[in-house]
Amino acid sequence: MLEFKVVVLGSGGVGKSALTVKFVSGTFVDRYDPTIEDFYRKEIEVDGQPSVLEILDTAGTEQFASMRDLYIKNGQGFLIVYSITSFQTFMDIKSMRDQIVRVKGTEKVPVVLVGNKADLHHQREVTTEEGQNLASTWNCSFLETSAKTTKNVNNIFIDIVREMSTLKNKRNKNCCSCTLL
Repeated sequence: MLEFKVVVLGSGGVGKSALTVKFVSGTFVDRYDPTIEDFYRKEIEVDGQPSVLEILDTAGTEQFASMRDLYIKNGQGFLIVYSITSFQTFMDIKSMRDQIVRVKGTEKVPVVLVGNKADLHHQREVTTEEGQNLASTWNCSFLETSAKTTKNVNNIFIDIVREMSTLKNKRNKNCCSCTLL
């Protein structure tokens, strides 16, 4: 069984914990309680391949931003989450993606861009097209989600597993071979 480390990043209040808890336990947490760091494990089967996800739900507040380098260093795949109801959270994630690339030393990092709170469409400040355009620039998957209605919650985790599996398979195929003489 494959094991993957997924890190959930985004500004405070975008719904990182709500998405993670909804995926892991099926329950919706509707009160905002700022996270410092929470860790979850869940088995998932994607394309017939069973996997275990180790999910790190990170702090969104700036006071814990210094810990982000360590999370990124240890992570294999990243869910970068913003709220469709806050343009500022959409702007904030750009530096998070830059930080991932800097820490990992490569642009080829499994990322899924997540526009959360799709159920609050009447409060929308970030269009779907803006999310799609950013994902296209980053060359990553994009989904709008709602932890409240469960819209695309499972799909973001399925997508990140696919991204991590694809990258792992490419690395294995590019692995060096040696010849004994």
